[in-house]
Amino acid sequence: MSTGVRGSSGMLHQRTKTVGVLHLGWRAMTPNESQSLKRIAIGSDHAGFDLKSHLVTVLEAWGYRVEDYGTHSNEATDYPHICASVARAVRDARADVGIVLGGSGQGEQIAANKVRGVRAALCNDLWLAEMARSHNDANVLSMGGRAVSFELAEQIVKKFLETPFEGGRHARRVGQLGEIEAEESARNES
Repeated sequence: MSTGVRGSSGMLHQRTKTVGVLHLGWRAMTPNESQSLKRIAIGSDHAGFDLKSHLVTVLEAWGYRVEDYGTHSNEATDYPHICASVARAVRDARADVGIVLGGSGQGEQIAANKVRGVRAALCNDLWLAEMARSHNDANVLSMGGRAVSFELAEQIVKKFLETPFEGGRHARRVGQLGEIEAEESARNES
């Protein structure tokens, strides 16, 4: 498991401890592989822009490949199309994980969850990030730029990326979510 640690210079350093295989996204990877192969799609509205800019820098320093879907300024913008683009990148396997950011993160989570196959979770604390991954196999993380500090956001992202899906009874439940989604899609098509 990797943890971010601030050194005396204030720079983020990696400390890695191998704890077996992590299930991240749709494939199992060792902790080192998860860092080198991980592709992250990220997007925000204006309220999440500063946090997004910070996280892009941090994620790239951690060795992740980051695709930024916007917005690219603090100028007021609507979030639904940005979050849907991030979610589609995850659905279409152009990214392993998505991150969407706004003021609270609530609307961004709702928008991402409109894309079939996406399980977006609003996680403004560490416990929710852990549960979103371990119990729900969430593939998109949502946070509020007005709800969390940069430091807490880094910790939440790290927890989300490093927590393995437990499977077992949780896999059955995630499967049931997929069944409901398919039923609703079929109902809407008829």
